[in-house]
Amino acid sequence: MLLFWPVVIPFFTAVLTLLAWRSPEIQRGLSLMGAFALLASALAIFSHTLNYGPVAAQAGGWDAPFGITMVADALSATMVLLVGVVATAVILFSFSDVTREEEHFGYHPLTHALLAGLGGAFLTGDIFNMYVWFEVMLIASFGLLVIGGQPNQIAGAIKYVGLNLIATVAFIAGVGLLYGTAGTVNMSDLHNVLNGREGDSVVTASAAFLLFAFASKAALFPLFFWLPASYHTPSFSTSAMFSALVTKVGVYALFRVFSLVYDIEGSILEPILLWGAVLTMAFGVFGALSQSSVRRVLGYTIIGSIGMMILGFAVGSRLAVAAGVFYLFQDVLVKAALFLSAGATARLTGSELFARSGGVWRSRPFFAVVLLIPALSLAGVPPLSGFWPKLMLVQATLEQGSWFLAFATLATGFFMLFAVARVWSAVIWSAHPDGDRAITRTLDGPTWAPLVSLTLLVIFIGLNAGNFVDLTLTIADQIIDPTAYLTAVLGEPK
Repeated sequence: MLLFWPVVIPFFTAVLTLLAWRSPEIQRGLSLMGAFALLASALAIFSHTLNYGPVAAQAGGWDAPFGITMVADALSATMVLLVGVVATAVILFSFSDVTREEEHFGYHPLTHALLAGLGGAFLTGDIFNMYVWFEVMLIASFGLLVIGGQPNQIAGAIKYVGLNLIATVAFIAGVGLLYGTAGTVNMSDLHNVLNGREGDSVVTASAAFLLFAFASKAALFPLFFWLPASYHTPSFSTSAMFSALVTKVGVYALFRVFSLVYDIEGSILEPILLWGAVLTMAFGVFGALSQSSVRRVLGYTIIGSIGMMILGFAVGSRLAVAAGVFYLFQDVLVKAALFLSAGATARLTGSELFARSGGVWRSRPFFAVVLLIPALSLAGVPPLSGFWPKLMLVQATLEQGSWFLAFATLATGFFMLFAVARVWSAVIWSAHPDGDRAITRTLDGPTWAPLVSLTLLVIFIGLNAGNFVDLTLTIADQIIDPTAYLTAVLGEPK
């Protein structure tokens, strides 16, 4: 039953906050309590998985592969834990960011519906139910994008939903082909049924459809254009939730499905993922350098970071996969911290445009340092959390004899640093165009608490990198050899 709580709690909280729509204060209290309950359940799942290995639960008592299976291994348990951490931080920050009108029109119910979709997607052991949870996320995220009804929000939502609907069709087509050829949608059962059938045309076609769907969700090249067009339009709280978690579901799905269901080693999908990752890194960092507002820069850095994660998976060695997983974990916290910091900066300066910002260092030096730490981690500056997965990825690519991939990783980090320096120079270091006295606003507790907490987590991961390297190496072992996952779902092989 424990594995169902990350879905039950957000749905229950969504209903309660919807019923309390007349009172923003009650909504906020219920929403924050729901986030803490989600975090507590995620901690319990993470602790159990870390101590005892992968665990599965069958809905309705139907044994796999006939029923709906929920599974937690080290990868999915850590992702659910990160959902709880980010949800708590973002919902607390929203108390000073989201307007009462947006709360009245459903911000809290939609946010918790999104969290339910995230929990379900990370824990499901059934590829059809993964599709269902993706749709729950799509509906909730579309609602969050259009709250406020501003023209730029509508335009961003249309682009977001347009490609995601195409990806949805590809997803269900791939699932349909799988079910038609294998007679099952349980991913562990598919692993056994499809073993040795990688060359079948139907299996290859299903893999192509699913690769397109997951690449679209993850904003992998060339399917990334919707992200920078939409992530800067909603509230900063919503942007933080999307950047930290929603795109990561696509990455998680690629890691899970293309290791458990399909064997991509030596197939045509391997170079597609490899070069897709490299081009994603390139377009991400150069896109970030071409922008002149904080959230647009950060939107393109999401794309560059996704490329680094997929590159680790595509290289395929134990160290490379661990590097991709480590980058995935720490980037969730870094992106949440940066988008929330962008919201606080815009509140202080009155704008998120470079030309209308500045003066933060002179007026709020402590806040400037809090913003700088996750920004430097994004660029991979030691000893912060973003440095270690880059170092691991460079080592892994050099061990494979690929100097080009090592160079691409280092170049991406350099240009990320350059993009961060541009933001720092324009928004933090330079003078405000209206003078330093223009910054008269103060930041309240609901703003400071999540910013400081996330920044401390980024520092903690960097200073305790050895423990997290060990964790990600364990996860890499489970991805490369899913025997423990299969045993948890189907039992010991007979």
